[in-house]
Amino acid sequence: MIISKTLHTTGLCAAIMAVTGLAWAAAPDYQPVTNARLANAASDDGWLMYRGNYTSNGYKPFKDINTGNVAGLKQVWDYKTGMDEGHESPPVVNGNYMFVTTPKDTLFAFEATTGKLLWSYKQDLSGVGLKTVCCDVVNRGVALHGDHVYMATLDNYVVALDAKTGKVAWKKQLIAPDVGYAMTVAPLVLQDKVIVGVSGGEYGARGFIEALDAKTGKEAWKTYTIPAMNQPGGNTWPKGAYMTGGGATWLTGTYDAGTNTLLWGVGNPGPWLATLRPGKNLYTDSVIAMNPANGKIKWYYQYTPNDTWDYDGTNETVLTDITYEGKQHKALVTASRNGWFYAIDRTNGKLIYAKPFVTATSVNGIKDGQMTTDDSLRPAIGKQVFTCPSFLGGKNWWPISVDPETHMAYVPAMHTCMTISGTTVSYKAGLPFLGESFNVTADPKFKGQWGDVIAINLDTGEPAWHFPSATPWNDGMLSTAGGLVFSGSAEGYLYAFDAKTGKVLWKSPQLSSGIIGVPSTWKVDGKQYVSIYAGWGGATPIWGGDMAKDPAVKGIPLGGHLYVFSL
Repeated sequence: MIISKTLHTTGLCAAIMAVTGLAWAAAPDYQPVTNARLANAASDDGWLMYRGNYTSNGYKPFKDINTGNVAGLKQVWDYKTGMDEGHESPPVVNGNYMFVTTPKDTLFAFEATTGKLLWSYKQDLSGVGLKTVCCDVVNRGVALHGDHVYMATLDNYVVALDAKTGKVAWKKQLIAPDVGYAMTVAPLVLQDKVIVGVSGGEYGARGFIEALDAKTGKEAWKTYTIPAMNQPGGNTWPKGAYMTGGGATWLTGTYDAGTNTLLWGVGNPGPWLATLRPGKNLYTDSVIAMNPANGKIKWYYQYTPNDTWDYDGTNETVLTDITYEGKQHKALVTASRNGWFYAIDRTNGKLIYAKPFVTATSVNGIKDGQMTTDDSLRPAIGKQVFTCPSFLGGKNWWPISVDPETHMAYVPAMHTCMTISGTTVSYKAGLPFLGESFNVTADPKFKGQWGDVIAINLDTGEPAWHFPSATPWNDGMLSTAGGLVFSGSAEGYLYAFDAKTGKVLWKSPQLSSGIIGVPSTWKVDGKQYVSIYAGWGGATPIWGGDMAKDPAVKGIPLGGHLYVFSL
């Protein structure tokens, strides 16, 4: 079945989305994505996985678009999805195939250079209530392996499709929907396995990471992030609390080939109110290091012990080598929801340094390599506190990038605080399991500035430059060897910054909506492109409190729109 090109260019995609596995004629050749190509994805012309390569650094060694010519960047093609929810997926590109997902689990395959729609697949969610999907019905993208493209869905399926035709190769549902679990994660393919995590920390889910055989969908291993009482770490929970302990795993992990270690972030404990679950509550708000062959945990580092502020530890970990105080380290770095920027030894989980990058009052220091918290800023029933950052975090899910040439991390940050107090709560499957009420407010130190792009010197942990923003900065970062950093604003502009100085070298015309999509860059036939989704949504407009009520934020237009730029 062939649909008129006019349907694509006008963006009237409802008819397309009603068809599963719609194929276009004359599809380009497809190069299989082998394990070797994934291992060398950093130097591949494509953008083969969620953060570009296994180190999650969001960096490409491309110089075609650079500080000297980026002012000439022009739009090549665009596509309207016809959907008004948040659009968070990075375009994933292999050869002349681009794969990008939408809210509510539609997957589009385009010819990357022209925008011609090759096929689309829509997961049937008509019988699913989606009542336990937190923070918008988003999808964060796909993974590639062999001739297949993989997507996780809101009703907890992993779907494998033929990358050239969109035909379903296999589907497997990991757990029933509407009982506390959903899946918004972009899968990670590693060693012939498709690895995924789950959402549900606000609904009493028990988080896990699961690996499936890439060819068949058969389970290879499953690791719970909340240990049972008889497992290591189980004694950090009250008896029985692990069954509803949260610890969601809704962001894509990282792989360290040098130590053969899979690294994955773990979310907040449940319920939010910590007085109901005394203890460190492992492995919530942590990064865990696993053996990718069997999922066994090697070590962990906990960012926020006994979290009661929803400071989640899911944020991506980026692998990089640093020199701190004269000593070299094989490190992982991450900008946490709790407002601290961490460098951790990726071989053993020992802290190298942690430094606040926004105002951080509740998580207030370090003792013996572990984080400490301020007991006076812990909410309780009948006790309201004011603390920074808010539960939306100094940085939320939108990823940082790391440039190995400038040796800087580029952090999309927010300056928020909150009032938060305890409430009564009891667990009931499928209902929110919080035990706290809250409101996001401005940080008194940053009046009129909700957002910030912060460049951090990796060898010191200190800021190198800032780009302040009146609206929240909710977009991921992309850096290149051309000396550039790309990211999009809530006002709907894609920026190109000088990676060394933060100077704005190019700003796109205003796009149709605010930007929360993750940018990617890739080459076809030697020509470099940059791609980004506009499509405001996610947690900020839903749970953003005073920030969401700000007229500049409240007035951001909606609507998913994919843009591709080149010289």
